[in-house]
Amino acid sequence: MKCREGGGFFACCLSQQPGVPNGVRLCRGAAGGSQGLRVVELCMTHRLAQGDLANELVAFTTTKEDGSRLTVEILNVFEHEVLNKRVTKAHQKKDNRYSGIKDINTIQGLIDVEEEEENLLDAYTTPSKGSQKRNITTPENPRSKRTLSTRSPHLVFSPNSFSPSATPSQKYGSRSNRGEVVTSFGSVQDTSWSGKGGHGSSVKLFGPPERLLTKSYKFMFQKLHDIREVLSWKIEELGDALKKHYKIEEFTSVLVPAQEPVTVLGQIGCDSNGKLNGKSVILEGDREHSSGGQVPVDLSELKEYSLFPGQVVVMESINSTGGKLVASKLYEGVPLPFYQSTKQVDDLELQIVLVACGPYTTSDSITYDPMLDLIDIINKDKPDVCILFGPFLDAKHEQVENGQLIGSFEDIFKHCLKMIIEGTRSAGSQLVFVPSLRDVHHDFIYPQPPFSYELSKDDKQRVHFVSDPCTLAINGVIFGLTSTDLLFHMGTEEISSSSGVSDRFTRILNHVLTQRSYYPLYPPSEEMNVDYENFYNYIPLPVTPDVLIVPSELRYFVKDVLGCVCVNPGRLTKGQVGGTYSRLYIQKQDTEEERKSPCIAAQVVKI
Repeated sequence: MKCREGGGFFACCLSQQPGVPNGVRLCRGAAGGSQGLRVVELCMTHRLAQGDLANELVAFTTTKEDGSRLTVEILNVFEHEVLNKRVTKAHQKKDNRYSGIKDINTIQGLIDVEEEEENLLDAYTTPSKGSQKRNITTPENPRSKRTLSTRSPHLVFSPNSFSPSATPSQKYGSRSNRGEVVTSFGSVQDTSWSGKGGHGSSVKLFGPPERLLTKSYKFMFQKLHDIREVLSWKIEELGDALKKHYKIEEFTSVLVPAQEPVTVLGQIGCDSNGKLNGKSVILEGDREHSSGGQVPVDLSELKEYSLFPGQVVVMESINSTGGKLVASKLYEGVPLPFYQSTKQVDDLELQIVLVACGPYTTSDSITYDPMLDLIDIINKDKPDVCILFGPFLDAKHEQVENGQLIGSFEDIFKHCLKMIIEGTRSAGSQLVFVPSLRDVHHDFIYPQPPFSYELSKDDKQRVHFVSDPCTLAINGVIFGLTSTDLLFHMGTEEISSSSGVSDRFTRILNHVLTQRSYYPLYPPSEEMNVDYENFYNYIPLPVTPDVLIVPSELRYFVKDVLGCVCVNPGRLTKGQVGGTYSRLYIQKQDTEEERKSPCIAAQVVKI
């Protein structure tokens, strides 16, 4: 390779000049020039052996069109494209030793590594007035218990050990209304809310075995034909019940013109992708009489109505052209009968049932202080049965969304359960765990299978994992449970017209009972993932429950709807502040007497 000054080749020129690496021989004109100094600089800067630099430079120049001449510009390009990349790769290899999965078997090991790195940094830090160096721990100056509990899983477990920045919520800790009763139902005067700690309590799944969801199942890959079959079955079954109850002779097709009032059966729908309103209602007829045909509905002649998408209705109407139904009457839905046991019940003792719904942490902390307070209440009052709804590790929590937790979701959840089960063992209460679609570690499907958790032999008798939704028999009293916020989902879709004062919650709960389904809305909410192949078996109500628990973001309440006591206990936390839980007094009635609600009293209480 020739230099700019000409004369001779790069590899066979003058003898070695002072400072020029071995193997790099400069031609005569460049020996004392800037090219020579630049080569020496590159060799020293990048700590390359003399022969290595020469080899790299020769290999580089052979790929360049003007590489036959050695100039300072070519040397600069050589450093940028070759030597600097060697440095970058060397740093990446060094960093990769730490970027992979560390061989640390425990969270404590990870914490120890972090502390060693902090100590190393502290050694190079110049002490200053505002130094952030770790406080020295001595018997006279011990580290606070809060710091210990949030950093070391070897101590008494608290889920906040899975968050590197776990600090208690100030708003939750400073609340002044703890224990306040915010709403009551029934005769609560002189009522003692202390139970017997599960002594003599019986908790069983209610219904035939084929209608009980007890394990996980495969989902996805639904066929539209299968979904259509389920919806058609729902229309036909409810239609038969209404036809029998109101003694209707025959249903007419929604597509046939009729100048006189006729009775039609179908499912309410919306004629667009928007929200349902009084002008967008359509009726999708059943398959037997109407072949699934759809017709717009005119509601102007109805004085009162309450409709939502997916509702199965029977209406009287005139269809003069075959293109629009003018509704004149809506037949009210009919609920299922209550369960009546054929066995004589000997034990008619009062039972205390505590109901709480997650999340069990405030939105600004992961310390699970509300859950610890709830455990204290259980140990103090010793309720016979505790029904605990998810989420236990909320998918909507900020630290979960941002990936700030140290442990896996599954590990944190299992430690939460362990804390509840072991923390309430002395109370002896029966525990029922209901999953939620917001449980970040669990199957995101509805109906949702129960949690999977290995119980000790002693705990198997008092700890029960159930599905969402499910129906339970607690000492013969039927409880309907669902953690899905159906009140909110249906409340955003329902339309109504009433001449008097109408309670929205009562209307929605009336729909749930008369539609005989834990989730009658179709299409479902966008945040739902419904498996319609399993919808048929697990979503319909087997009977009208004595007590229906429907946790919701909406305001807490206790209401009697069609003889069923419906309870929204609220959530244990609401953002950064404390929420509510509920407690019920129940007593099974004698089968020989006229039916009375077994829920004698109920309260919603601030945590």
